[in-house]
Amino acid sequence: MSAVTSDAETVIVETAAGKVRGQRTGGVNVFKGMRYGADTGGANRFRPPQPVITWTGVQDAFEYGHQSPQMRGPLADKGPMSEDCLRVNVWTPGIDDARRPVMLWFHGGGFEAGSASQRVYDGTRLALRGDVVIVSINHRLNVFGHCFLGERLGSDYTTSGNAGYLDLIAAMRWVRENIGAFGGDADNVTIFGQSGGGRKVSLCYAGEEAQGLFQRGIVQSGSHLRVQSPEHAARLTDMLLAVLDIAPGQAARLLEFPTEALSAAQFKVMRESRSRFSPVLDGLAFQTHPFVPEAPKVSLDLPMMVGTTRTELSNQLGYEDGVFDLDTAELKRRLGRYVPVEDVDEAIAVFKAESPEASPTELYFTITSARGYVRDQTIMTEQRVIAGAAPTYAYQLTWRSPAEGGRRISQHTLDLPFMFDNVAKAPHLTGPETDETRALAQAMSETWISFARSGDPNNAAIPAWAPYDLADRPVMLFDTPTRLAHDPHSAERRFMSRYETQQMGRALHR
Repeated sequence: MSAVTSDAETVIVETAAGKVRGQRTGGVNVFKGMRYGADTGGANRFRPPQPVITWTGVQDAFEYGHQSPQMRGPLADKGPMSEDCLRVNVWTPGIDDARRPVMLWFHGGGFEAGSASQRVYDGTRLALRGDVVIVSINHRLNVFGHCFLGERLGSDYTTSGNAGYLDLIAAMRWVRENIGAFGGDADNVTIFGQSGGGRKVSLCYAGEEAQGLFQRGIVQSGSHLRVQSPEHAARLTDMLLAVLDIAPGQAARLLEFPTEALSAAQFKVMRESRSRFSPVLDGLAFQTHPFVPEAPKVSLDLPMMVGTTRTELSNQLGYEDGVFDLDTAELKRRLGRYVPVEDVDEAIAVFKAESPEASPTELYFTITSARGYVRDQTIMTEQRVIAGAAPTYAYQLTWRSPAEGGRRISQHTLDLPFMFDNVAKAPHLTGPETDETRALAQAMSETWISFARSGDPNNAAIPAWAPYDLADRPVMLFDTPTRLAHDPHSAERRFMSRYETQQMGRALHR
C-alpha cells in the first residue's frame, strides 16, 4: 500500500479496499469521506460494522462523508445524513514512509449527535505543526448506535447496544491496516476526543477489543465512568417501541422504519426519559463499568492525559433564562438541583473563598462544573493512580475567554480551537486572534503533539509536568501564562469528594 502517483493538486493512495484520490491543500494531503466500514443500513442496521466492499478504479476523497442520522441542530453538520456513515478523514504532511505519529479524533456530541466535519476539527494546522497524521471519523450515534435489542430480536443483535462503540473499533482497525500508506505509524496511535469524544476514549480504555489498537489517549471534558445497565437500556428500547406504536413482539419492524422517523422517536424518548441511548453493560463489549468501582485492568499500561475546562457548564447552562443575572437567593435555588439542599450554603462559601471576586453567576457555573465534569475527571485520575496505571497527566483550561463579553468564562469546548491550533476558525469561543490566544494555542497544541509522540506531554511551551499522584496532585493549568499547580482549588476538590459520580443512573450532560 504505497503512493501510486502525485502532482501539485491531487494524490492517490492505495488502501486495502482500493485506491483513493485526495487533494494537497494548505501544505498537507487531505483525504475526506473514505469508508472504513460498509453501509450500516438495510440488513446491517443495529448489527456490528461490516468490512468495506472493495472497489476497482479510483474513488475521490474530496468531501466529508455522510454523518450518522440525528436531529438537526448545532452539533450536526449541515451536510447529508445516512446510515452509510462509517467514514474516515486523513490529514498528512507526506505520502511516504516517515511513520509519523497518528492522532485519531473522536468527535463530541455525547453519544447522540455530532460529526467530524466541524470547522474547528480541521487537522491541517495540527498536522503541519507536529509533522503528525490526523485522522477523524463519523460513526453510528443515538438509536442507530446504541439500541439494546438482544432481548427483542435475538442473538444476531446481542451487540446492538454497543454498535457505535464497535464502529470505533472498526475505525482503529482501519488505521492499523491502512495508515502506513498515508505516512503514519500504525504502532504509534493516540486516540483523543472532547466531550462525547472523551467519553468514547474512556470506553476504549475499558474494552478488551480496543487493546492493541492504540497506545495512549487524551480524555477532554468527557470522563466516562459507567455505562447503562441492560435493564435501563431495555426500558429505553421499550419506550421507543411504544412511541412508534410497535408491539414488543414485533420489534423487527424497527429494521424497516425510515431514519428520520427513528431519529424523531429516539429524541422523544430522550426528552421523556431524561436519558439517552448510549453504551450498555452487555457482558460482551463491556463486562464491567469503565472506571467505577476501579480503573480497567486491560489498559493499565497505557498513558493518559485527562482534563476539563474551569467552567464547563457555562456552555450548556448559559442558555437558562436569567442565568447571567443571578442574585444569591436564585443561586441557592438553582444549586439545589446539583448538590443536596443542606450543602448549598457550604458549597457557596467554599467556592467563594477560592474566587472572592466571582459573581453569583460565575459561582453557579463553577460549582455545577465541579460537581459534574471535574468530579468525574478526578475520580478517573484517582482510580488510575490507585491501580498503579501508567502515567496519567491531569490538566485544566482556566483561561478566561473575552468572547460574549467574557460571560462564559472557560466554557465547554473552549479547548478545541487551542489544541487544534484553529483559533481563527472559532472567534465565537476565543474572541479575535491575539498574542495571548496564539501563545495558548502553541502551549496546548505542542502539548498534545508531544504526548502523541511518546506518551509524555512535556515540551518547551509549558513548565515541567509530572504525572498525577495522590500526594502532590500536580495539574497543568492552561492559561496565559500556563503554570503547574499542586492540588489547585484543593478546598473545592475536597468538598466535592463527598459525592459519587452523577453517572450513577442519572442523565449525562453532553
